[in-house]
Amino acid sequence: MLELTDVEIKNRMRFDNPWWDDPTIEPTVFTKRRVYFEPLLELLTNHDLRRAAVLMGPRRVGKTVLLRQLISQLIADGVPTTSIMYLSLENPVFQDLRLEQLFDYFKERFGHSRDAVLYVVFDEIQYLKNWERHLKVMVDDPYSKTRFIVSGSAAAALKRKSRESGAGRFTDFLLPPLTFYEYCEFKDFDPTIDWDIDELNEYFVHYLNYGGFPEIVFDKGKEANLSQHLGQDIIDRVLLRDLPSLYGIADPVELNRFFRVLALNTGQEVSLEALSKKSNVSKNTLKNYLEYLESAFLIFRLDRVDKSGRIFKRATTFKIYLTNPSLRTALYGPMEESDKNFGALVETGYFAQMLHSDMGMTDFYARWDTKGAEVDHVTLDFNTMRPYKAIEIKWSDRIVNHPEELKGLKAFIKANPKITENEDSLDLLVKSKTGSLNINGATINVYPVCQFCYYLSAAMSKYYQDGGINLLLKAFHIRSQFKERLKDTTRSEP
Repeated sequence: MLELTDVEIKNRMRFDNPWWDDPTIEPTVFTKRRVYFEPLLELLTNHDLRRAAVLMGPRRVGKTVLLRQLISQLIADGVPTTSIMYLSLENPVFQDLRLEQLFDYFKERFGHSRDAVLYVVFDEIQYLKNWERHLKVMVDDPYSKTRFIVSGSAAAALKRKSRESGAGRFTDFLLPPLTFYEYCEFKDFDPTIDWDIDELNEYFVHYLNYGGFPEIVFDKGKEANLSQHLGQDIIDRVLLRDLPSLYGIADPVELNRFFRVLALNTGQEVSLEALSKKSNVSKNTLKNYLEYLESAFLIFRLDRVDKSGRIFKRATTFKIYLTNPSLRTALYGPMEESDKNFGALVETGYFAQMLHSDMGMTDFYARWDTKGAEVDHVTLDFNTMRPYKAIEIKWSDRIVNHPEELKGLKAFIKANPKITENEDSLDLLVKSKTGSLNINGATINVYPVCQFCYYLSAAMSKYYQDGGINLLLKAFHIRSQFKERLKDTTRSEP
């Protein structure tokens, strides 16, 4: 049998870097940039920081496009094209090689010295074994001025290996799905020019169904075949390959089936008992599956508190949200806004904005009796561990004229009177109305949920554009710390 030679490897390297032979070639045709571009560019070009950037995130959220945009900017800023290397390690040609070998081929081709200022991009790095060890060695070279950035879709694997082997040498950077603000920017739609809530709702409904994936926003022709273009890719690669190989899952088809059940029930309360009976899978196995899916940033689990804001020690119920609401469309097709379950998708879209900040990491939902009395979103103060914000979300305006139906919110306010001390602590998000309600002396602010999501994601976008480093990974750490602090105040769920 023929064996792979240096010639084939170097030819593939040239193919991945066409700007080596023709500096006029643009690395990407996409000119619209996500709000994460500037802080990542700053991280890449900061030569005072001897660290490699590890760009991670779910599949199809634009990591490769972002990397190519970085290369395009470097070239525009005067960096010689021969000083930049991009390799997609998903290609089998590279998968039995070490990172040092590929780096040496690059330096050898152009005669780069050990201390040359170079930029090296390794895309989909999880396909190389022990990548983190080899990358750490290259970053540690005291004479090197090379800046490295690597990316991967197996977010769980990257995060774990980065922290285990790259402590002090790697900076993790998470690229989440598209926010509603970014979606509007990509659509060249500025709702602040003339706040037409009906028009903004049209964009919001489309965003929930399709807008979490940048490529669908740019190519409307792919909407009709979203499942073919994206659904199967996510299923085949993440659920049937990435997670099973990382965690040794014996039955990836079972994991796939479980994820589909969760996706169908996004925004709904579920219990391990019911899930176990429905899937005929043990509760311990399901617990592991939930952790795997969260580590891959596919789902977010919202824990439950009681009427007084105390978290349950042995909670058996929780709410599940897709981190990207459009994943549901990729699996099951689009949902009409008249659908009786559309409100759950709206909640999912709301939490998708929250997950871009640390705001969403001390959040829960409240339910305290079997009659369904609940509050959709409760935020606890990190220091006092008491509720300081409560939000109810309805995909309807009817509730504005029938505030007596807000029984859960009323009972929650009564049990937590201090929550009314802040005038911004109680919100009711509805379809299109703006104003306020007075319930037993408490002021409830009323906003259209589409407008609220736009403002929330716009605020976070400004934070990133102003140079803020990635909050999302910090946010998951905050939530972990927070749950530790809550242990002493928890009680068992009845």
